[in-house]
Amino acid sequence: MRTRSEVPKKQKSRWKWLIITISVIVAVAIAGLVYWGVGVYSALDDFSKPSGESIFPSVPPDKVVEVPKWEGKERVNILLLGGDARDADENGVARSDSILVASFDPVAKKAHLFSVLRDTYAAIDDHGKGRINSAITMGGPNLAMKTVGDLLGLEIQYYVYTDFEGFKSLIDTIGGIYFDVEKDMRYRDNADGNRYDIDLKKGYQLLDGEKALQYVRFRHDAMSDYTRTERQRNFLKAVASELQSTWNLIRMKEILESVSPYIETNLSVSDMLKLGQLGVESHVGGTAQIPPMDLVSEEHVGGASVIGIRDTDALIGYVQEVLMSDDTIPTPSVSPNADGSANDTDSERGGGTSGSSGSSSSSR
Repeated sequence: MRTRSEVPKKQKSRWKWLIITISVIVAVAIAGLVYWGVGVYSALDDFSKPSGESIFPSVPPDKVVEVPKWEGKERVNILLLGGDARDADENGVARSDSILVASFDPVAKKAHLFSVLRDTYAAIDDHGKGRINSAITMGGPNLAMKTVGDLLGLEIQYYVYTDFEGFKSLIDTIGGIYFDVEKDMRYRDNADGNRYDIDLKKGYQLLDGEKALQYVRFRHDAMSDYTRTERQRNFLKAVASELQSTWNLIRMKEILESVSPYIETNLSVSDMLKLGQLGVESHVGGTAQIPPMDLVSEEHVGGASVIGIRDTDALIGYVQEVLMSDDTIPTPSVSPNADGSANDTDSERGGGTSGSSGSSSSSR
């Protein structure tokens, strides 16, 4: 028969082991977080390539383009560049196959995504005018940021550059993206032994890296690059949403390590972490094509077709209108007047944040 003095000893023993067990679990969890944090930090640090490993040649000191600094509270703009290494010049730099700008408002926690038509004819510092996708071959990513920033009327602080393989690796590592392919897409690309052929079926499906690359590259239809840039914006919105999932946040170390060999950026690790937090907290307020259709002017330079801009000031104003918009806010309905005619209670322009053309729904 147990005495009363024995009971507290047993209870103390059980509590002791419970506390030890909990302590071990907490210690393992902390160790796991430290390992995860160190791994994420290391993977992010690998994004910034030293000059010996960078694909971009050094720019002479007198040609270096100064990049605006981000203080953390004002709007931050990031130039996203996709290159096709098969199109590289003698310096090993390819013209930008895809040009996008992600713009974040850290106060409103709102993001907008702009896709720039790669054949847009724009002013390039010290090089006159040329196709905007050639700026990177003339002065590296800094000149590309300056050129695109001047066109949009924005200060672009950062760039992220990747190629086809980096895009494919990202999509594969996050397990693919479920997406609705709007039509059959087929194209034979004889370069590299047909490695980049396009063959997609219409319908909702899981796109792996290879299929996703086919979708965002396809431009062999009536609207060519105009509809391609819309596809890219819509698909990147889906990717951003997937990256915000809890499971992919947990797997971020693995995701970053998978794309690190294919990415170059001027982002520091501390800025990446701040922007990563901002990205998780933000929602996509809208997307738009640059230039919108009502500002496009088809021109020919040296016998080649380029995309001109009817009014550069109007384009900058358009960008500001898009940044003020928010597609997540319902549009006021149209109410009838007493005589039965329509009374549009929403006087805002469409902003070009949806649709294949990216143009506004009302005249300028």
